Amino acid sequence: MINMSLLAGYVPQAFKVAVIKPLLKKPTLDTGTLANYRPISNLPFISKILEKVVANQLCDFLHDNSLFEEFQSGVHHSTETALVRVTNDLLLASDRGLLSVLALLDLSAAFDTIDHRILLYRLEHLFGITGTALSWFESYLSDRSQFVHVNDESSMHTKVCHGVPQGSVLGPILFTLYMLPLGNIMRKHSIQFHCYADDTQLYVSMKPDGTSQLCQLETCLKDVRTWMTRNILLLNSDKTEVIVLGPKNLRETFSSDLTVLSDISLASSTTVRNLGVLFDQDMSFSSHISQVSRTAYFHLRNISKIRNILLQNDAEKLVHAFVTSRLDYCNSLLSGCSGKSLKTLQLVQNTAARVLTRTRKWDHITPVLASLHWLPIQSRIEFKILLLTYKALNGQAPSYLKELLVPYCPSRALRSRSAGLLVVPTVSKCTMGGKAFSYRAPLLWNRFPAGVREADTVCIFKNRLKTFLINLIVSAGADQLLVMLL
Repeated sequence: MINMSLLAGYVPQAFKVAVIKPLLKKPTLDTGTLANYRPISNLPFISKILEKVVANQLCDFLHDNSLFEEFQSGVHHSTETALVRVTNDLLLASDRGLLSVLALLDLSAAFDTIDHRILLYRLEHLFGITGTALSWFESYLSDRSQFVHVNDESSMHTKVCHGVPQGSVLGPILFTLYMLPLGNIMRKHSIQFHCYADDTQLYVSMKPDGTSQLCQLETCLKDVRTWMTRNILLLNSDKTEVIVLGPKNLRETFSSDLTVLSDISLASSTTVRNLGVLFDQDMSFSSHISQVSRTAYFHLRNISKIRNILLQNDAEKLVHAFVTSRLDYCNSLLSGCSGKSLKTLQLVQNTAARVLTRTRKWDHITPVLASLHWLPIQSRIEFKILLLTYKALNGQAPSYLKELLVPYCPSRALRSRSAGLLVVPTVSKCTMGGKAFSYRAPLLWNRFPAGVREADTVCIFKNRLKTFLINLIVSAGADQLLVMLL
């Protein structure tokens, strides 16, 4: 069936009927307002298999011909790698005494407004997809229909003339191809940017009197708005946020002279939510840590109420789903943060371990964490940084991370030439440049033995790294005990 579809350039009509089940975007939003729902499309199972086959072939073709946007992470890469790169650039700029203006663009119903004619034109003329392959995409996009199913009631079927299905396999890929020309606009204005699907970040670094760079950013935003209007996309100014980052004394002077950027208020944003992470103006991530802690404790209280009726495995699944996942999400951004900030997250992990194992609050927690094979928060952050470093060095991470790492090549023939070490760049401030990935990654990488760094696969590397970190913790605990005894 799949082969016949590909050979004929035709998608069966039954594969193009979507059941829409509205999903509230946030629990705190008004359930009576339709705009607060995200229309998730549930498609037939076999149609998703067909889409997966096409997606694999399409991505291989785009990758082999270098047609993907380098700074688009929405298809192959994660939100974490995108944020690592953006945070690295912002921290290094602040380390040099520069201010940065970060604009987070928000699109209204981006996936639902894509024009099929424009998308097919780009597939043919920008990416060279012709013949039967182009006919297949034309068939995939045409004659689609959908209906809403809520509370065991179904609406009438409605024809879909625009957009790509949210919840489909091909939807995000086709959307990123539709948005490809947008990168050229940012490059034309010399504006740094990064995209994750429909989330676009623009940022520029400057001296406090750098009005020329600010004018470039404003002109770029106007051109972006114009391009989106021409391509049937709508930039939502009410939800688009701008924040000024950098040294506090320079930031206050800068903010007093400027309050609006291309109809977007600057003064109102002291923190912004960027791909699920709260950015504050000092890049300390204290607001993010506080938010994670509050949410984790909320779920731990609920789990503790039903812990007595749960099996160990079921309780552990709940803890990982609602607590550990939040502690680990984008935790590589927290590398170099103060011990006081990380202690807040460590207390959360300790509480999760006590709830899971029913340990009393006055019992020592270190043996409990060891019995669960849980790395402490600081070690989990180092684990993530080193994992990203290994993937970047072995071609399994985006190129925008690999270019931040420079292999160490001594001028003379030394044994360290073949040791796989990295150059640790010089930074001015440990609180800014010292937290950047381009500094922390080589610093941590060079400290670990070659046996860990030279693992053949990601799986072997992770096993060796975790074992090494656990042994470090155990030996450190033994040393502390010996000091107390002496």
